[in-house]
Amino acid sequence: MMMPSSGPARLTPDIDTSVAHSARMWNYWLGGKDNYVADQEAAEQFQAAFPQIAENARAFRAFLGRGVTYLAAEAGIRQFVDVGTGLPTENNTHELAQRVAPECRIVYVDNDPLVLAHARALLVGAPEGATDYLHADLHEPEAIMEAARRILDFEQPVAVILSGILGHVMDDDEARGLVRRLLAPLPSGSHLLVCDGTDTNEELRSAQQEHNDRTPVQYRLRSPEGISSFFEGLDLIAPGVTPCTQWRPEPGAPAPHVDSYGAIGRKP
Repeated sequence: MMMPSSGPARLTPDIDTSVAHSARMWNYWLGGKDNYVADQEAAEQFQAAFPQIAENARAFRAFLGRGVTYLAAEAGIRQFVDVGTGLPTENNTHELAQRVAPECRIVYVDNDPLVLAHARALLVGAPEGATDYLHADLHEPEAIMEAARRILDFEQPVAVILSGILGHVMDDDEARGLVRRLLAPLPSGSHLLVCDGTDTNEELRSAQQEHNDRTPVQYRLRSPEGISSFFEGLDLIAPGVTPCTQWRPEPGAPAPHVDSYGAIGRKP
């Protein structure tokens, strides 16, 4: 069911269609229709400089699908906080988790007003479980987790999902601190899923720098070691930090190299 939105999510903020937003650019690369001219232009300029960006976007989604399925089916997680969820599409976190266990409870978090507008209509889960949406920012970890506590039981393990969001935090220490603060109130057995773009391709680095210079939507590509640093103090689930296409690919499925890395860690 759709739970009442908490805090600032009760009111829909104004949507500025003149400024590109990362959630809407990703929606465009994934073939969605929930984007505006500014988003389309920024996405097309990026894709002209780095044609593989759409493939990377699809790889992100596929990794998320396999990761959430692992968390629900193998790790036994029944509670999820998905921060920076982006616009609803196919195989959203609640659909993946509740396909395994209908009683799963999911809290979505994003700061794009358009995501909020669509979330109210689309993020309707299985009646045995619950879904909620918070209009909030990654830089408010304590507020996010306090609001999430309204429908999640922090005595039981929770999975925190940060897919494609930590790159928007430009400072490494700040990004690691935000991860620690999100995980701090959670019990042993909780998990962290991270997937983000990496600086492993010169063409991508150049395209990202051009984009950062041109728009307010900033994104920091990190090294695979930088991605690994988010899991300090956690037990990495095999195969560890890898290109996201190579994290437990479906048997027989191709696993091409893409310039994004992902992993899941468990809080001891």
